[in-house]
Parts: sequence; C-alpha cells; structure tokens
Amino acid sequence: MFRRVAIIGGGAAGATLLSELLERPVSQPLHLDWYTGGGVPGRGVAYGTRSSLHLLNVRAASMGMFANRPGGFLEYMQKIDPAISGTDFLPRSWYGDYLEAQTATALARAKDKGHDVRVVPYEVEAAVPENDGVTLFQGESQTRVDAAVLALGALEPRPLSGVSDDALASGRYVIKPWPMLAEVKPDTQAHNVIVIGLGLTAVDVLLELASKWPNARFTAISRHGLLPEVHQANAAMPFEDSDELVEAMRDAPDIRTWMHLLRDAIPRANDWRRVIDCLRPHTAMLWGQLSHAERLRFLRHTRWAWERARHRMAPQIAQSVHALEREGRLRRLPGHMHNVVLTDNGLRMTFLPKGDKTEVTLDADMIIQSTGLETDVRRTQHTLLQQLMTNGHIRSDPFGLGVDATTDGHLLHDGKPWPRLFAIGSLLRGTLWESTAMPEIRQQARQLTDRLLAD
Repeated sequence: MFRRVAIIGGGAAGATLLSELLERPVSQPLHLDWYTGGGVPGRGVAYGTRSSLHLLNVRAASMGMFANRPGGFLEYMQKIDPAISGTDFLPRSWYGDYLEAQTATALARAKDKGHDVRVVPYEVEAAVPENDGVTLFQGESQTRVDAAVLALGALEPRPLSGVSDDALASGRYVIKPWPMLAEVKPDTQAHNVIVIGLGLTAVDVLLELASKWPNARFTAISRHGLLPEVHQANAAMPFEDSDELVEAMRDAPDIRTWMHLLRDAIPRANDWRRVIDCLRPHTAMLWGQLSHAERLRFLRHTRWAWERARHRMAPQIAQSVHALEREGRLRRLPGHMHNVVLTDNGLRMTFLPKGDKTEVTLDADMIIQSTGLETDVRRTQHTLLQQLMTNGHIRSDPFGLGVDATTDGHLLHDGKPWPRLFAIGSLLRGTLWESTAMPEIRQQARQLTDRLLAD
C-alpha cells in the first residue's frame, strides 16, 4: 500500500482519482498531495467553460464520477431539477459544478477519516522516479512520495506548421481558443473568421462566436470538410450481436478485416451508432490486439472516420451549426492549410482545396486554431514532461499520442515500467486509444486505486 501519493494535474482525471482514493476504506490514513496548477480544481480545460452553448457529448446518465456509480451525475442534477432526463445532453459547465461538488465532499470527508490531503495550487516542475519512490520539485522545495500519478489532461496546443511569427505576434492567430472564448465580448462588426478544424472543439468555437458576433462570417477548414456525426435524440437499445462482433474483431486484428466486419454488422443493427457504441467497452482490448503496422494504418487512413463517428454532436448542437450554414454565416472547406502570414488588413492563409492542384488565398480578421486534443509529449512545452523526457525517465509512445506506458498505467523507461510512477487519462492514448472521456477515466481511476492501495 502506498500511503503517500502525489496526483499531478487539477482537471477531471486528477479529481476523479483523488475522490476514488478518499472513498476507499483503508487500514492507515493516507497522505495525498494534489498539485492542481492554476484554475479551479476539478474542472480543468474541458469543464472550465461557463457557456450554456457548450454541451456534453455523452448523455447525462453515463457521466457519473465513480465507476461503481455511473448514474451519479444524473442523480446530482435531478436533485436540482427533477425534470432532467438521463438521455439529456447537459451543459459542460453543469458537469464542472458536479465535479467541484464531488471533490469538495471528498475533501471534507477526508478530514473525518484522518487523511492528510494537501491541495497545492502550483505546478510540479521536476520529478525523479526511483524504484522505492518519487521525488518532486516545486520551486525551492522538494517532496518525497511513495507514488506519483500524472493526470495532466490535454497539453498546451502548439501553432501549426506554416504560421509566421508575425501572425502569431499579432494576436489575430489564436492558438488557445478556450481563454479567448471566456473573454470575448459581444460585437456587431462584420468579422471574417477562419476556424481550423471541424471537430467538437471547433463546433464549440463556432457557436460561441456566432452568438457573440451576430454579423460575423465563418470559414471552417479541415482535411475532409466534414462535421462530427450526430447522436440520436433518444438512446438506442444495445446491439444484440455485439459479443459476436467483438470476438470476430479480436480474432482478426486487421484494419481491413475490421472495416468489413463493421460494414456487415451495420445493416443488422438498423443504426450504425449501435455498432460503434457497442465497441466502446472493448476499445482498449482491440487496440492492444493491433500490431504496430496496423495501428499506423488506422491512424493514417481510418482515424478521421472513427473520430467523426465516435465523438458525436448532441442533436441540438447539430441543429445550431446547420442553421449557421443555412443563414450563409458558415462555409466548410476540405483541404490543407499551407501557411498563414500577416497583412495590412489582417491575416492571409494559403490553402490547397481537396482534389485541386492550385492553391487559393483566404483572408480573415482572425484565425482560430481548433484542432482538438494535444498529447504529443515529444514537442510539448510542459515543464515537467520536458524534464522527464530530457532526463530519460519517460518516453513518447511510438505514434506521438502520449507517453509510453503499460495498460495499467505504469510509465515506461527503456522498455521497463517504473513501479511507482503512473499516468491516467489522455496521456495514455497511445496505450489504450480511448482514454479521454469520463467513462474511461473513472474506470482507470478505480483500477489504479486498487493498485495503489493493495497490501
């Protein structure tokens, strides 16, 4: 049993692990150090928004914080409003409130149980893992713990290749959309805005700015120019042949074969969403079955389609986006950005439309990079990850999706697992693939707690 544990990261993953640890009956009091960095503990980037336009893309009934109580969020919300249904897609800000409340409850009960919990509102700057513990450095102080867990969430985004220094310095090219959206003021000017990306982050950006800037016009670009798929208004029944499908995929770990199996299954399901959703509990296992070459094939050729189908929009969000298109305020362009430069009047993007050989130029007052989750530790500016990488304590997974780790979260160095250094959440994408949403994170927190508290 590791009595002194450090949790590094103040978002949902860190809060979930902390709360899971404090829920468990233990023979001896725990000493927990939770390094939350800036921001409100528990909310992180994902749930820090206060906009009512930003909705969860998972139904309320499935968003509980604890793996053994998946309906916890719905129960919390129905105490506030009994009319809320488990099939509703609720505002992310409400979910942030729930995480805050659950974490505050866990911290209050910790005192009654005799646990010593320090909430440290700073970043860990360096760490030295060893076989018998981990030493953490923050400023001029250092702390020795039995085990440390990286729960860092999404990393700071980097500007895309081809964006000039002048464009970045101008403030017109926005790398971090969330701080910008939190501060944006209502404006009636006819802004011309380019949004890079068409995933769920881009959709949030479009809807928020469209509401604040009623006369703005938006151009959204991505490789294929396609929006995320849309959830059904009502939850569908589980796919009856899911066990047969998963077994067939497990026995033939080949992307081409999987595509054939999925195409065969969809007509039997009557709705392709039922097929995609039945794979969710098995995604980590299936990802683990794929060879390096097959994972690479998936990432190069199939990832975009999977992401569209897997990470879907709530129906009301889709209606709002399509309304922008009907009103002529939003156009979508498939293709590739080559560069962005500063001009006298704003920014100019050189863009190659999909299927064309001739580049075009797109002018804008502002360009917002909304390409979603960043987890590539090879290029991050995150101080702790840089130090761990530079000193050879950790390494990237082979595909730049996160850190190299075992399936139960032990970080690897030279192919060997550290016995007392772990990760949870988005940094495990390369190992587990699906590792960013609450249903996966809460299960990881439960399993990691079992390991940390094992006698």
